[in-house]
Amino acid sequence: MSQTKENKKKFSKKLLHKYRLVVLNEDTFEERLSFKLTRLNLFVAITSSAILLIALTTFIIAFTGLREYIPGYSSTKLKRQATELTYKTDSLQTALMLNNQYFESIRKVLTGDLDIGDLNRDSLLNTQQIDSEYIDLSPSRADSLLREEVALEDKYNVLQTAGSNIEFALFPPVKGPITEDYNVKTRHYAIDIVVAKNAPVKSVADGRVIFAEWSAGTGYVIIIEHNYGLLSVYKHNSSLTKEQGDFVKSGEVIAAAGSAGELTTGPHLHFELWNEGNPVNPKDYIDFD
Repeated sequence: MSQTKENKKKFSKKLLHKYRLVVLNEDTFEERLSFKLTRLNLFVAITSSAILLIALTTFIIAFTGLREYIPGYSSTKLKRQATELTYKTDSLQTALMLNNQYFESIRKVLTGDLDIGDLNRDSLLNTQQIDSEYIDLSPSRADSLLREEVALEDKYNVLQTAGSNIEFALFPPVKGPITEDYNVKTRHYAIDIVVAKNAPVKSVADGRVIFAEWSAGTGYVIIIEHNYGLLSVYKHNSSLTKEQGDFVKSGEVIAAAGSAGELTTGPHLHFELWNEGNPVNPKDYIDFD
């Protein structure tokens, strides 16, 4: 015990032992600066400087524009340009549609299908303005029933995490014409969407991949489990980009569409949606238009 105490005393003396740092003129050996230091003070100074440097670097990265030069951070200028281009594209599409309608009216006049007195470019512009007084904004029966069901489920939920199913939006997996709808009578519990070969197939919502395998009848199949008891099924894929157990985000690419499997007539996506173990019509949950 005495030896241990002696070692501790020696160590503490070494930490507190005073040193003198002197800065001399090399030619005249005149003393310019001098500092009294201890090993403890030196350690504290170096540690404080390192913490200050880390804090300053973090502040610069988090709250200044310098973070745009760090790989992985998106540029605010690019975001602003993308937004402006989106608005411009939408305006150009509207203008192009109006021009096409006007040219079609001119063609009808030339062929005699339309009286020239009825041709007015201003009238075409007015047809694009929708009067809210003539729009039926009343909820449908299906929407009212769904809202009542959700309200009853969350009525006695005292948890802070309690939410509404209405806030759970689903992302369209692909864009394309629907060739076969959901039909209970024919036991076609899905919709078939025609797409180009190797078109990206996207997840309809956040979730976890619970199945990702090949089957002889339907090619590459991937099944994702989502919140609120929903399951989404994607069949006839030519390849998969995710594996079983992977977590995916809404709109993330999970597969490439194709015509794999024996039960297919061409490149398309066979998409199923299940709620609490029962098949449901995907068009009731997702806007495919």
